[in-house]
Amino acid sequence: MRIAITGSAGQLGLALQKRLAGEDLLLIDLPQYDIGDYHQTREVIRTFHPEIVIHAAAFTNVDACETDPAMAYRVNALGTQNVALGCQDCDAAMVCVSTDYVFDGQKTEPYWEWDAPNPQSTYARSKLAGEQLTASLLRRFYIVRTAWLYSREGKNFVKTVLRLAAQRDALHFVTDEVGSPTYAPDLAEAICKLFPSSAYGIYHFTNQGVCSRFEWAQAILRLAGLDPSRVSPTSGFVRAAKVPARSELRNFCGATQLGITLRPWESALEDYFCGR
Repeated sequence: MRIAITGSAGQLGLALQKRLAGEDLLLIDLPQYDIGDYHQTREVIRTFHPEIVIHAAAFTNVDACETDPAMAYRVNALGTQNVALGCQDCDAAMVCVSTDYVFDGQKTEPYWEWDAPNPQSTYARSKLAGEQLTASLLRRFYIVRTAWLYSREGKNFVKTVLRLAAQRDALHFVTDEVGSPTYAPDLAEAICKLFPSSAYGIYHFTNQGVCSRFEWAQAILRLAGLDPSRVSPTSGFVRAAKVPARSELRNFCGATQLGITLRPWESALEDYFCGR
């Protein structure tokens, strides 16, 4: 298949490259390509003429989005629009990778795919705008919401915890931010299982189960062979952006319609430390 991947140098992009190694791939990422450039993005997609575009590029620094909303909307909203228009030109299907942050985190139960979004930050609003633009411009699209992504490449929470553990005796992580750590190779596998179905729509793909940042940090230290008691719980951490307190996503559509499920987050984290 001819598949274009935006954000190809990111955590998910690299996992997708490994999963799709036998396909004809167009890799779109900075500095060569800027999805915020309308003419360049549309032209490069039209010229390659892919069957599918996996749009994984995003401005994901949640706090930085608050201080630079123009950049957030340029990348996450207009950039997504540019990719969707490129898909429109060559009748390609599009996978738009989105986030659990489109929800406000006030629900005490998991969010279904059709629950009404209520974004609370610039990052979340810009990502929701990308979803809306995708749905308004294309008839063949998958919107995939995920959460707390990590892999062996790039910057992520796991690497932050390990770095801090090497620098400090005591660590503090919040108990009032709960979500689903999601291993990039598992997400890449789930996304690729969508293609044969043509079952277009919205999907929630995260590793199963939830934990707080505090519980996740404890698990990271334990699997790294370090003392998890070095992590202390805290709450009320002040940051520039408001983030969901609890953003568990229910994978109903993927599991029910297509049999696509992701394993528990604990099992995925073990594989991270085993190098798998």
